[in-house]
Amino acid sequence: MQDQMSQMKESLQKTLIQGIAGNGLVAVTINGEKDLKQITINPECASDVEGLQDLILAAFEDATRKLAALNENS
Repeated sequence: MQDQMSQMKESLQKTLIQGIAGNGLVAVTINGEKDLKQITINPECASDVEGLQDLILAAFEDATRKLAALNENS
């Protein structure tokens, strides 16, 4: 049982999901445990800090929705 739990945790850590917002202006990558691994920001949106913050949140929410869907289908 512990071996299965260890394998499951390792698998979640290796699973990477990308969330995108603003038609690709912001992308975030999370792992299966919802740890943020990477943020990519198009320089075009760097001058609008409030808008950028909203896009980062939206991209993270997109990634977590995709992860939830992946978990439901597994």
